[in-house]
Amino acid sequence: MSLPRFTAAALGMAAAALIFAGLGAVSSFATAAGDSGGVTTSAAGTQATGSAATATASAAGARVSLGHASGVGKVLVDGKGKTLYLFEKDKKGSGKSTCGSACAKAWPPLTTNGKPVAGSGVTSSKLGTIKRADGTTQVTYNGWPLYGFIKDKKAGEASGTGVTAFGGAWFPLHSNGTKAG
Repeated sequence: MSLPRFTAAALGMAAAALIFAGLGAVSSFATAAGDSGGVTTSAAGTQATGSAATATASAAGARVSLGHASGVGKVLVDGKGKTLYLFEKDKKGSGKSTCGSACAKAWPPLTTNGKPVAGSGVTSSKLGTIKRADGTTQVTYNGWPLYGFIKDKKAGEASGTGVTAFGGAWFPLHSNGTKAG
């Protein structure tokens, strides 16, 4: 039995279709997981929504800017304008995150694939990174690991302010690196 012959163009088109189908599956899987709390970027640069994902990450690095959130004023936000939080159970400057598993699903860490980028109103020297237990690189600001909150559905929300969960309280950060709220 012989196999059908394909031209190079047909093979290229088939490969492209598989890549796009795979990226769609990543997005569908993440959405089916039940969370739209964050965004992660694949090696191809395509974003997919998911619970363990974070705010924006890209090959150029996650962007942290100064934005406005209801009830807390000017605070750090991710590349989509969503509020970023510190977790008081984390020790500032320790180089470690204490939020994993279920905690990271509710409070997705801001991860990056490159050096974090300081957006408008942010001091670049306060940005840093740490390695998480799962091997991903999390963005820090003024020594605090940064997280989003799954219940903040759009820019300007800060519904996690002052919430105590997973053994500590959560607060947005001002651009000077201190907690807001």
